[in-house]
Amino acid sequence: MKWKKVRLKRRRVVKDKIYSILALGAPMLATGLILSAVLLMLGNIFYKGISGVNWEFLTEAPRNNNLEGGIFPAIYGTVYLVFIMILFSIPIGTATGIFLSEYTARDSKFAMTVRFAINTLAGVPSIVFGLFGVGFFIQFLGKGMDYVANNTTPVWGKPALIWAAATLAILTLPVVIISVEETMRSIPREMRESSLALGATKWQTIWKLILPNSLTGILTGAILAIGRGAGEVAPILFVGVVYSLPELPSHLSDQFMQLGYHLFVLATQSPDVDAAMPKQYATTVVLLILTFGMSFFATFLRYRIRKSRGKAHV
Repeated sequence: MKWKKVRLKRRRVVKDKIYSILALGAPMLATGLILSAVLLMLGNIFYKGISGVNWEFLTEAPRNNNLEGGIFPAIYGTVYLVFIMILFSIPIGTATGIFLSEYTARDSKFAMTVRFAINTLAGVPSIVFGLFGVGFFIQFLGKGMDYVANNTTPVWGKPALIWAAATLAILTLPVVIISVEETMRSIPREMRESSLALGATKWQTIWKLILPNSLTGILTGAILAIGRGAGEVAPILFVGVVYSLPELPSHLSDQFMQLGYHLFVLATQSPDVDAAMPKQYATTVVLLILTFGMSFFATFLRYRIRKSRGKAHV
């Protein structure tokens, strides 16, 4: 009997060790495989594309069906597009997050309906947003603005930079709203109650207390929006982006080039695939660096805000 107990105990110990190894090893193996795949992909892209990135490539306009020259109009258009998209999505997303966090109960039917709509919006294919942009922004809103302004030629009722930015803003809204709302709900309720007990109004509490402590969450939403919006092509196919345009957009009603679409054109519509291949890799490198750069700037800003607030609390 004694030996049986000892054997059973040893078996349990061995099983526990095996389960512990599996529980620890499986996530580590999955993480290693994912990191290896990402690093391998990035390494291949940078190895084949970095040699094509030079001053001429970064500063000149494309020529000869995009096979010669550079991509400066596409870089400018991408940065301009993302900047306007952020101006649209951050205020609307922040306002929606404030409403859901501060003015509705978490289990109310209205809040649950809004969250269901946000989650549904996040799952809609991106091409559908492009079709929505054509129907609502160009055909309805843009042509309505031209009608009110008595424009004889379309100014707003045509594909334009502002409609592409507005379409991307709607695409990235769920990310911003969820990030802002979760950050605001993480702020202790005691802080709100203390502010109200000292005589502050609800809006003063939100403006002076909740929003400053939610800046990191707002910036997190901006980082995620930048990462998604900078590389999206399908939503802007019909609402403003063009094949090749040497001129830079100077007004919100102008059309523009964009790095993601430029890469799509080089890969699918180039008359000489072999000649376009180096341009594809070089354009991909620039797009990755630009996206990482904008995200890094927002991340660094968030870090500085957290650090300054940590020192303030100390």
